[in-house]
Amino acid sequence: MQEIKDWFDILLSSEKLIHYGGLTLLLIIVFAETGLIFGFIFAGDALLFTAGLLCGSELAVNIWLLVTSVTAAAFAGNVVGFLTGKYFGKKLLMKQDTWFFKQRHFDKSRAYYEKYGGLALIAGRFMPVIRTFVPILAGTIDMNFWKFNIFNIAGAVLWAGSLIPLGYFVGKKIPASLDNIEYFVLGITLITMTILIRGIIKFRKNNGDTEKS
Repeated sequence: MQEIKDWFDILLSSEKLIHYGGLTLLLIIVFAETGLIFGFIFAGDALLFTAGLLCGSELAVNIWLLVTSVTAAAFAGNVVGFLTGKYFGKKLLMKQDTWFFKQRHFDKSRAYYEKYGGLALIAGRFMPVIRTFVPILAGTIDMNFWKFNIFNIAGAVLWAGSLIPLGYFVGKKIPASLDNIEYFVLGITLITMTILIRGIIKFRKNNGDTEKS
């Protein structure tokens, strides 16, 4: 039981994950968060920023290799998410809520997709939970696969190509930041959660206005 708890502690901590698993585990987590239903539990934004911050120290890889490999993992994850939606999406939409799976995740992603269309695949990369379910939704509604991948690659490049270099820049310019990673991770987490909460509030407000009309 303690070993399971320790593993979850590592998986949910960006710094510990990189320390114990290096680039391999980082890529697995990125792939899972962007392509598998349970992936929404991971904090991808904070993880990418931390990877950039530790690049060249605990994470002994070249910054360009890091950005490229994370981009590839994020792209591949979304492809898997799309195919999951295409072949199993209808069943997922009819699935009852469990302690793990919640239909509201799909509802939020659908509202976001209906408002922004394909651009939701790009902007959604920067929103927790949304980035996990939007590609699944795209597959569920039979979005053209090649059109989907244009937005997919664009979103993956922007996501990995902004947060990782940002962390890398902060680590180089402010060496003391390496001793205070938890504060930076907390800041990134608060920002992403604020965006998510605002989105939920707006979604509920719009739904309320629609029901009244």
